[in-house]
Amino acid sequence: MSTLKRISARFKLGSTFILLALVVVWSLPTLGLLITSLRRRSDAEVSPWWDAVLDPLGTVWSTDAYQTALESGMLDALINTFAVTIPATILPLMVAANAAYAFTFLNFKGKEVVFSLMVGLMVVPLQAALIPVLRGMVWLQKAVDIQLTGTYASAWIVHSAFAMPLAIYIIRNYMLTIPTSLIEAARIDGASYYKIFWSLVLPLSMPAIASFAIFQFLWVWNDYLIAFIFVGQGSPVLTYELLKLLGQYGQGWQDVAAGAFISLVVPLLVFLGLQRFFVRGLTSGSVK
Repeated sequence: MSTLKRISARFKLGSTFILLALVVVWSLPTLGLLITSLRRRSDAEVSPWWDAVLDPLGTVWSTDAYQTALESGMLDALINTFAVTIPATILPLMVAANAAYAFTFLNFKGKEVVFSLMVGLMVVPLQAALIPVLRGMVWLQKAVDIQLTGTYASAWIVHSAFAMPLAIYIIRNYMLTIPTSLIEAARIDGASYYKIFWSLVLPLSMPAIASFAIFQFLWVWNDYLIAFIFVGQGSPVLTYELLKLLGQYGQGWQDVAAGAFISLVVPLLVFLGLQRFFVRGLTSGSVK
């Protein structure tokens, strides 16, 4: 019994078992989505997806659902989604990094009050501000003839504005872990605030920036409401195309499975590419 306990303690069998169980539970829906999208419609309508897992050789596999999804406009929607997501991820990070630097290393009157108000904006629900923001854009168009509604720029503005408080909060908490001696040494060497930000603080803050970039990319990529209201049907995104694939009576549910798997490939690649920054960027600054 003591040998078993030593082995369990060494390899942390309890924690490993729990983690494996969580991975299996979280992966089952994705596995079911993939198998459903690769089966013939006639088979998927009469038997559950795990029948194909139990008898893979006896299952007739087909890519008809993927062909239907791609022919329905998924490729154009993929381009539109990139056009909305990439700027809406970069813009708040650019502004938030500068603001976090100011809140961390610059001294000005009312800094803590302004920062508290900024963090407090995180509690404002996005849905409550949609109508005022939309009316403001319509008024701007009438006043100065600047067309925002129905364009990518309107989605960039809305996504960036509502992402800003959390981005500033995360990046500032990480910047607080940077030793002030480095900043003081750079100032003694004659570096300006701008030089210190770009050459010293920004490279050191990349884990926090990358971790928030993952969050923001996933939020914008999976968004339906803002893209539908501010961009519209003229440049539909993936989430809107998935709704069209479903059909009025839900008859295209297998095509939705294929389209959904196409839409999740890009966020998965982004997360896998930046995962080494993820935990480090979120946890740094939480304990000092």
